[in-house]
Amino acid sequence: MNYILIDTNNWENLLPLTFTKPVSELRVGILTIKEKWERYLNTKISSYLTNSYLNQKFKLIIEDENILINSSVLPNSELIHKIKNLDFNETISDGEDIIAIKLRNFDINNFILSNLNDSGKIITNIQSKIQYPWDIFTKNAREIEADFKLLTNNRKSQILSSTNRFVNPENIFVEEGAKVEFSILNPDKGYIYIAKDAEIMEGSIIRGSMALCEHSTIKMGAKIYGATTIGPHSKVGGEVNNSVITGYSSKAHDGFLGNSVLGEWCNLGADTNNSNLKNNYAEVKVWNYHHQKFIKTNLQFCGLIMGDHSKSGINTMFNTGTVVGVSANIFGSGFPRNFIPSFSWGGASGFQEYALNKVFETAELVMNRRNIKLDEIEKNILKSVFEITSKYRNF
Repeated sequence: MNYILIDTNNWENLLPLTFTKPVSELRVGILTIKEKWERYLNTKISSYLTNSYLNQKFKLIIEDENILINSSVLPNSELIHKIKNLDFNETISDGEDIIAIKLRNFDINNFILSNLNDSGKIITNIQSKIQYPWDIFTKNAREIEADFKLLTNNRKSQILSSTNRFVNPENIFVEEGAKVEFSILNPDKGYIYIAKDAEIMEGSIIRGSMALCEHSTIKMGAKIYGATTIGPHSKVGGEVNNSVITGYSSKAHDGFLGNSVLGEWCNLGADTNNSNLKNNYAEVKVWNYHHQKFIKTNLQFCGLIMGDHSKSGINTMFNTGTVVGVSANIFGSGFPRNFIPSFSWGGASGFQEYALNKVFETAELVMNRRNIKLDEIEKNILKSVFEITSKYRNF
């Protein structure tokens, strides 16, 4: 069976995180959404139906028999059972969106979700769906628990060093090659997962739930509150609370990051801080690309949403509910605006356009440090985002 992860209108609601990737490449819990589906279905998925400019990297593969799955939905065993028992042209829906459909000789050009015949629809309750960026951190605790159980079932953790202090060791899992010394680990009714070749340095205080992914580092004296995920090949220091770092990003120094989501290839300079609570304790509003305005989050705590390749200089301050696009470079004193367009260069005193050739120069240097090449496919994606977002850069 060929499984295809499809992006619906949620792709736009999840911008800027999805400017450079399909929804299924977002990380929530320990795994990306795609990795969750692969684990539950016990198969490799390499086909996406997403925005056309992403197709060169995230290809659409069509075979004789295909099951299309809404990529914003987080899987569970009950849903997997229903998907595997679909008949051709039968759909699963939650009453609002189609969750899955099985098609033979599927023609992509004729596939429009809103025009599908509803006959044969199976209505099901969907426990979790990622519809807005803040869903990633608000649902992170539940997803760390689900992924922890999925990854560690019938497996034995490596033994924690006696230099550490910890409680509830049954809720702590340490993969082979991970290093943890002279630290405090408290799952706090949650879970702590430390992946292969990850490291927690001396003096760190970890309160779960927390996931540290492969080849990532928590630096000395860090304070990490749950539910927090640090994606692969990342470095984190200072204080972090209920945040998700997708991967290949750094917040290596002191400073606070709370109720936030960082994309890939981001870097927060020393003593960068974000506010996650308004002074008047009011509900936080956040910029939404689909509605082209600030919308209500129904949250009192909401911090920073930052797209791929964006950076902040030392002592940068982000206000509550700030949205930063792709490849923005923010620096200087004072609070910058709480919607910073992609390819912006500046801060509270004003912005100018971040030239694309300069963006490429920086990205090449950053990615080379992880032995990854900024190839023409990646450049073409960034070029497309640069053109799509030009209307927001009215400096």
